[in-house]
Amino acid sequence: MAQKVDVFICGSGSAGLAAATWLARCGIRCKIVDSRPGPLKVGQADGLQVRSVEIFESFGIVDELLREGIHNEEVVFWSTDPKTGGIVRTRSAPATTPGLSHLPRILLTSAKFNGAFVDAMKKFNGQEVDYGYKVLKVEVDEEKLNDSEAYPVSVWVERDGREEKFETKYALGCDGAHSTVRKSLGFKMMGDSTDSLWGVMDVYPQTNFPDVRKQTILQSDVGTINIIPREGGSLARIYIELPHGTKAKDVKLEDLQTTARKIMRPYQLDFAETYWWSAYPIGQRLADHFSKSNRIFLLGDACHTHSPKAGQGANISLMDGYNLGWKLVQVLKRQANLHLLRTYNIDREKVAYDLINWDKVWVKQMSSMGKNAGGIVGANGEVDFSEVFIKAEPFTAGLTITYDDSSITSSKGSSQQAATNVPVGMRLPSAQVVRFCDGKAMQLIQGLPSVGCWRIVVFPGDIRRDAASKRLKDLGEYLFSKGGPIQKHLPPGADIDSFIEVLLVLSGERLQTQQDQIPDFFWPVTGKWRMRGSVIPSIPS
Repeated sequence: MAQKVDVFICGSGSAGLAAATWLARCGIRCKIVDSRPGPLKVGQADGLQVRSVEIFESFGIVDELLREGIHNEEVVFWSTDPKTGGIVRTRSAPATTPGLSHLPRILLTSAKFNGAFVDAMKKFNGQEVDYGYKVLKVEVDEEKLNDSEAYPVSVWVERDGREEKFETKYALGCDGAHSTVRKSLGFKMMGDSTDSLWGVMDVYPQTNFPDVRKQTILQSDVGTINIIPREGGSLARIYIELPHGTKAKDVKLEDLQTTARKIMRPYQLDFAETYWWSAYPIGQRLADHFSKSNRIFLLGDACHTHSPKAGQGANISLMDGYNLGWKLVQVLKRQANLHLLRTYNIDREKVAYDLINWDKVWVKQMSSMGKNAGGIVGANGEVDFSEVFIKAEPFTAGLTITYDDSSITSSKGSSQQAATNVPVGMRLPSAQVVRFCDGKAMQLIQGLPSVGCWRIVVFPGDIRRDAASKRLKDLGEYLFSKGGPIQKHLPPGADIDSFIEVLLVLSGERLQTQQDQIPDFFWPVTGKWRMRGSVIPSIPS
């Protein structure tokens, strides 16, 4: 007999775990399986962009990652020295443009940050990953799609030689570039491979190269190297451009080491130990469909693959899972209808398409042949890759994503001129504020944790002024009235701010603003102890 689960997740990479963490955070059980015998230990992704770090903070699980990871503060660029024939540092720059985020880019193995998701799931509702499962196929019963109580998706798996069947409301294919889920649906990966071959090593380098503990991009006439310092203070990941015509199947570890030494000359480079290595051709591919019948969804490498050079793989995949995870929560809790799930395709297909096109240019510019790829040309006629890298920082940080209009995003229906620094469809910019109740300095984004509620953020201005005070009072009377959105959607018996929470961001002199100037609507009595709300941030003057 088939086992029934609300959500079945195939794969425990960053996409699957981000979605599963959302479910666990909101008390929803799922079945998440992986073909590996246990948690990831080596290889794969090597860092978190700042937007991803913000996601971990929103779940309340960022502190350990900040302690263990390398804070990527600086990136240095090296190239061929025309005077000596060796290599020379040409530029040093911040790894992330100052002011983009209050959090840093973190360099550490995906085993660590995936582990943070796993630990959080267990803490939130006891959710765990089931390892050793091989997904065989998935199918969807089209006749049951409109029945909210039905389990229209069937998933067949094998474990320890025994086949099992699960029936589920929703299935997520987070099972990588060779996705069984995608193949079961008959979806194709569209795109091309290039003749560019790269190697990667996680090593303990013995070298007199001065920047081995900084992110380094070295482009010489021999080839290109990208050095990523890793957690622990000694480990480093080195990406190496291999000679044209090299075949991945023929590459040996010695080939990577020899090529790296040639590129790094005249600096010495030896290896105390190699923890992990691989070689791979560069390709950019995109699935022709991201979902089936609004019930089976592809995430991460199952629907988009590209180079790892700009640190986008695990980060974009994580955001796929984060985007779909909260929407599944809303639908499963009957707080939104099935149409909400269609916005996953609207949001994430565009992101993947833009990433693939951008990555094609990025790979060419990073290679030793970058001078033939166009881009920003310096005075010597060569492409200045450092300028390309720096101008791309907001994109690679994950902060330029803009979602198109959908049922939950409306740029056409918005008055963008009313808040020019809050672009509709983009991540809400943060700013330092002071919490009104206790004077704590904090980031605005820290007042918006991922707990499964909708939010209205109100910027009323300086409420010491009569006009601003009256507008805020009128707004509160509407929002909290019986016909207003908060009461209309509030579950029976729930706290007034449990489904839609309202936050005020005041301006003006904080110490001259009195509590009784804030209408009671905006600091309601809630919680077990029936106390008034405390998180009312105020931007300091």
